[in-house]
Amino acid sequence: MNSTEKIELERLACKARMAALTGTYKAKSGHPGGSLSAADIFTYLYFKEMNVDAKNPDDPDRDRFVLSKGHGCPSLYAVLALKGYFPIDEMDKLRHVGAMLQGHPDMKGTPGIDMSSGSLGQGASAACGMAAAAKLDGKKYRVYSVLGDGECEEGQVWEAAMFASHYKLDNLCFIVDNNGLQIDGRVEDVAGLCMLKEKFEAFGFGATEIDGHSFEELESAFKAARECKDKPFVIIAKTVKGRGVSFMENQVGWHGVAPNEEQYKQAMAELEAQLKASEEA
Repeated sequence: MNSTEKIELERLACKARMAALTGTYKAKSGHPGGSLSAADIFTYLYFKEMNVDAKNPDDPDRDRFVLSKGHGCPSLYAVLALKGYFPIDEMDKLRHVGAMLQGHPDMKGTPGIDMSSGSLGQGASAACGMAAAAKLDGKKYRVYSVLGDGECEEGQVWEAAMFASHYKLDNLCFIVDNNGLQIDGRVEDVAGLCMLKEKFEAFGFGATEIDGHSFEELESAFKAARECKDKPFVIIAKTVKGRGVSFMENQVGWHGVAPNEEQYKQAMAELEAQLKASEEA
């Protein structure tokens, strides 16, 4: 990855964080913390990794994406808007009655959403089904799914992992947004999900652990995923909840609380400063 590509990805991720915060602020509800932590992952997927075309969102040969941690959708919506699936001003109506963008992804109402999601664990199974369908149909598309680390406490995730390994779904890539926090506190205190990489390896996955905010490391990890044969792959992406906003970072209280006006202005000022710095780089 050259420096120009990296700077552009950083700018896009920053814009996605700004739009996600605007949406949650205007909705007066939502989940900013885990949305901000995953923004770099979404940005890399849609602008670098996946074979998708906003002008042809139903292309049968497109890569598929499932947001299994559905509450992290604000920054996914923002990335889809930046990619051209719908106008960015739809973010102003996030979670409003009758709006396109609801609190969890809706495949029937939102262009670019391949699977509705909400109940934790179910998205992982849906992604496995899509990957299996591609194999059965002789298709070359790949399937990607972002899971939360707290979500990995769900037994359904591991049932899906067994299925993926048994059927050698090497066209499937899980990405775990490993920010270490969930609604009830630190993941390690709630269920002790230590050695997550090794757990997936024990279930038959190829696996790597990276800094989920490094576009260079994301590039290397997705390359490893594509090169992994006869087994599914998981990327354990170490991230910071609330990434990019000083008072939100690593604070569990920002899991599901929207910023007030003062907090929103401060957050936007910080992100605007980051965007300006990247543009001047």
